[in-house]
Amino acid sequence: MDGLLAELLASRFVWGLALGLVLCVVAVARGFFRRRELRREIDRLRTHLHTKLEIDASETERRKAELEQMKKERDNLRITVQSLNQKPGRKEIRQFYIYQTALDIMFEKAPGFAPAWQVTLKEAEQRFEKSESGVVPMLKRLMPSAQDKPSQDYDGVGRLSLNDSSK
Repeated sequence: MDGLLAELLASRFVWGLALGLVLCVVAVARGFFRRRELRREIDRLRTHLHTKLEIDASETERRKAELEQMKKERDNLRITVQSLNQKPGRKEIRQFYIYQTALDIMFEKAPGFAPAWQVTLKEAEQRFEKSESGVVPMLKRLMPSAQDKPSQDYDGVGRLSLNDSSK
């Protein structure tokens, strides 16, 4: 058997086969370690991805809740604005601003308008002051105007009579 073993060790085929087997074992061992390393990397990346997705999901939920809250606030503000616009006096205030803008434009465009306007404005203020104090308000209270009660007229004797379409 020693002769056979010596003869096999002297053969180039056996040396090539042994060298091939050693290289194959090294390649398999290296592949095994590389696969273990890649599996660890995949697990680490999977954990990282899972954490990232959890963070993104919580952030998305927070944004959805915030968006819903903002929509509710927007709707509440819209309703508030509509109700404020429908309150008594809002149309008058709006009309006042329109008139004020028109006056400003007239002051700029018509040079003779300003003095005439000032005189007319003072006259209107004086009439208004007279109506607030003195005889004029008392007369208005005693004798309602046609604007206050459009369906009634005085018949001249001090009695109220309803408007007849037959008159």
